[in-house]
Amino acid sequence: MLYLWVKAFHIVFIASWFAGLFYLPRIYVNLAQTSDPSVQACLIGMARRLFRFTTILAIIAIALGLWLYIGFGIGMGPGNGWMHAKLFFVLLIIGYHHACSVMLRKFEQGRNTRSHKFYRWFNEVPVLLLVAVVLLVVLKPF
Repeated sequence: MLYLWVKAFHIVFIASWFAGLFYLPRIYVNLAQTSDPSVQACLIGMARRLFRFTTILAIIAIALGLWLYIGFGIGMGPGNGWMHAKLFFVLLIIGYHHACSVMLRKFEQGRNTRSHKFYRWFNEVPVLLLVAVVLLVVLKPF
C-alpha cells in the first residue's frame, strides 16, 4: 500500500513541477517583449517566486522517484532498459530547470539578449521531454 501512495504523490509532484516548467518560459516571453521597468520588475518577481516554488516541487518529485527506484526496486534488473532511458530524460529535465534559473538570473541582471521568439520555442522543450518520459514509463519498450 505504501508503494501506491509514493507512486501517486510522485505523479502529483511531477505534474506540478511541469506546470511550473510550462509557465516560467511564458513569463520570459513577456519579459523579452517589454521595456517598461515597472512591468519588468513585476514579471521578474513572478518568475523568481515561481522558480523557487517549482524547485521545491522538483526536489520532492525527484526524491519520491528515487524512493520508487531504490526503495521499491521499480525499473531495476534485467528487461528494464526503459528506466535507463527515462533517467536520461530526467537528467535533461533537470538541465532544462537549471537553464531556466540561468535565464532568470540574466533577466534579473538586465543581461537578456534573446528574443521573445526564442523563449516561445524554448517553452516547447518540456512538452517533448514529458512526452518521452510518459511513453517510456507506459510502454516500457525495452
